[in-house]
Amino acid sequence: MKVVVQVKLMPDAVQASALERTLPAANAAANRVAVVAFEHFGLKSREAPLRKLCYGELKACGFGAQAAQHIVKRVRDAYATLRGNIRNGRLGPEGSKRRRTAESKPVVFRPDAAHTYDDRCLSWNYDAQTVSIWPLDGRVKNLRFACSAYALKQLTQYRKGESDLLLRDGKWFLVATCDLPEAPRSEPNGWIGVDRGIVNLATTSDGDNHQGRRLLRYRRWQARKRAELQARRTRSARQLLKKRARRERRHASHINHRVSKQVVAVAARTGRGIAVEELRGIRERVTVPRDQRARLSSWPFHQLGTFIAYKARRSGVPFIEVDPAYTSQRCVRCGHTGRANRPDRDTFRCRRCGLAGPADHVAGVNVARRAATAWVFVNMPDPAPA
Repeated sequence: MKVVVQVKLMPDAVQASALERTLPAANAAANRVAVVAFEHFGLKSREAPLRKLCYGELKACGFGAQAAQHIVKRVRDAYATLRGNIRNGRLGPEGSKRRRTAESKPVVFRPDAAHTYDDRCLSWNYDAQTVSIWPLDGRVKNLRFACSAYALKQLTQYRKGESDLLLRDGKWFLVATCDLPEAPRSEPNGWIGVDRGIVNLATTSDGDNHQGRRLLRYRRWQARKRAELQARRTRSARQLLKKRARRERRHASHINHRVSKQVVAVAARTGRGIAVEELRGIRERVTVPRDQRARLSSWPFHQLGTFIAYKARRSGVPFIEVDPAYTSQRCVRCGHTGRANRPDRDTFRCRRCGLAGPADHVAGVNVARRAATAWVFVNMPDPAPA
């Protein structure tokens, strides 16, 4: 399985100056290539014809052979991503304003957008913790980087493929791709159902409750600070808004990493699999009052499910997504399903048999039971041909 490892570069003044000239120049060149691709091929740009049109110009601008190739590939990949977003409806239905805008102009790269390197223009020295990298002015050697011991071990053993150079908040980073081996998947001895929510980030069928109240308080505090900065309407306020948004995302990711790590550790220790609700498209299906829209939109449930999935794969823990319909309204004792079983958000009380308890815990148990049935069908051998 592929994961990314981020290391922080520590360039001196000369090395930093070379990097600062390279990244904007590479993105400006990518913008020119994107215009050429849009004029000749529309959104259906292909790498080989585009290379014939732009390779000579990129070489004349001072880019090496591999750098020119990567600029063309970045443009090709950007258009492929745009086509995929349009095809999957992420930019609205056909004829919508957002979709028309995306289809009517070439893609644009930010001046500080990440630039791609491969092993021909980037080499690593893990013992000295330095890299040799190609900027626009010629190769820079002995560029120091810093990372944790665990990240260094992953780089040494499993780094494979391309790396991205990026600038964030005035600091330079390299994001490297590592191909980690997956542990052999075992047959589950039962299931842990995980119910994801806003107030409770994750509640398992074992009764473990990972509350999100601290995250909600943090988000409300960030919202107040965001409103104060938006009222200023200055350039520095906009820069601080972007910085705060990135900090808030990192904070939510950190919490999701902690929760997913604990859930996977329990499953691996007990030999069970992990089941979660399949919640794709929930923002389009669910309507909430206006004062709750921001909270629903910033709800990091998808990221939590992604973290649980890849950590489970890395540990060899079976993982499955099940139908979420009525998991919090179905009684785990008698099977009675009804909206009246949920008198409020936190409480479950069956109208038929009287079973009562936390609604999120009941939902987690229902998810675990559905996983046991779904796992049999997913792993059922193919029928013999007639």
